Parts: sequence; C-alpha cells; structure tokens
Amino acid sequence: MALLFRGFYATSSGGYIMRTSAGVPVNGVYGFLRYMLDAIQTFKPTHVACCWDMGSRTFRTEKFESYKANRGPAPEELIPQFDLVKEVTASFNIPNVGVSGYEADDCIGTLATLYSASMKVQILTGDHDMLQLVNENTEVIIMKKGHSNYMVYNLDSLMEEKSLTPPQIIDLKGLTGDTADNYPGVKGIGEKTAVKLLNEYQTIDGILENLAQLPKGVRAKIEAELEMLHLSRDLATIRLDAPIACALEDCNWAMEREKVISKFEELEFKGLMKLIG
Repeated sequence: MALLFRGFYATSSGGYIMRTSAGVPVNGVYGFLRYMLDAIQTFKPTHVACCWDMGSRTFRTEKFESYKANRGPAPEELIPQFDLVKEVTASFNIPNVGVSGYEADDCIGTLATLYSASMKVQILTGDHDMLQLVNENTEVIIMKKGHSNYMVYNLDSLMEEKSLTPPQIIDLKGLTGDTADNYPGVKGIGEKTAVKLLNEYQTIDGILENLAQLPKGVRAKIEAELEMLHLSRDLATIRLDAPIACALEDCNWAMEREKVISKFEELEFKGLMKLIG
C-alpha cells in the first residue's frame, strides 16, 4: 500500500494524473510497478507476494479510536486504483494477500515469520515499523527517496544505525508514539531519551522496574502515561499470527510475459514494456 501511495504522489505532484484513453486513472499503479520491478531486478527474489490493507477498520482502531484518524480520505483518483493494482500484480502471478481486521503489516509479519524458519526473507517497504521483524533470516529493505535507493537492514546494520534490537523498535514506539499512526506514547519522551532508556534498561518492563533510578522529570512523565505507554506498545506490535494462508509454491516468481504484456496493453503502459524483458 505504501508503494502504491508513493507511486501516486510521485507521479501527480504537478497536478497531472496519468489516465488511459478511456479515462481510467493509472498513475499510482504505474508508479507502483516501477518500484516493484526495480526491486525485483535489484534483489532477484525466487518468490514474491504482495500484502494489502483491506480497509481502515482493524483491531487497532477497536482498541484506540484515534488510531490513524489523522489521515484524510484517499484522493478520488486513487480509489479505483486499489482494485486495479491487484489485477496487475495478479497478472504477474503474484499472490495478493490481505484480511479484513488486520493491516498489511500483520500479513507481512505472519508470512515472514512462517517462511524465515526455512529461507531468507526480504521485506520491501517504506515503513520503519517493519524493522521489528528483522532476524537472522529476515532483512527489511527500506525504500528511500528516488528509484534504486534502498537501505537494507539486518541485525548488524539495525544495531549500527539505530542502536536498537528488533524488539526494542516496538518499545521505542511505545515510549515515543507515532505521529503518522496517531498514537501518542508518553508525552514529553522523544526518541533520543527513549533510546537512552532502552540502551540502559533493555525493555519498557525493565524501565518500569527501575523507575526510582530515573531522573525525576522522566519518571513523572512515564508515571503519568502508564496506560497510554502500554497501549502504544500494543498498537506498535506487528501481529505474527494473522489468519491468512499463502502457499510458498504460489509465490514462485514465474512471470508469464504474454499475460503481463496483455495487461500492460490494456492499461497503455508502453513505457514499462522494456522493464519486463
């Protein structure tokens, strides 16, 4: 979903929306495909799956009504592209995975946990929340601005850049909150303070066990927001048991060129033909 939104805004910044001759807006799908095909060319996966959000109501909004409530409605021209992009990924024989009540993040976390037990998994995203999923067999590839600009996080590079372990990414969000997802964490605790606390006490539970050792101001802020601290940590936790099924053999990267060309011709994606060989 992040790639689709990024593709939409990257190609509509000047106000122009790419459409087919029939008037169907396709700029988000076009941008999405450029990102997807570049990543496949760069990282050469043997299997590919795409995970999608299936509506704004999830178990997180049930727990906290304001979760992501700061986000406005999707642009009118993007709405028909939600279904269209899935048609296009399906033309590549890529499974589209999603389940009502859960976010795409939870689907990704569930599949990554399942498959990393026996193979290397790479997660392509623009969302730093995903760093909590890094393990010995799972890398998170963060898309940075521009094409072919990636930061690949494994256990070593995550510790080197963030000074945190994957589980501590969750506790960081519990402490600082997330303005993009609209939950507050502990008011007055910024990332620098949160990282320092986690480096010293390892976890939120460790911090709470040592409240008496904290500077008076920090202690007061945490004690005033204990309920929100625990709720924010829960909201930040990607679920690893979403009720989804996606057989590995269905994810084989085995593009049927004629099938893709047919879809590209339907959508008048002449500029992308060269990207599929």
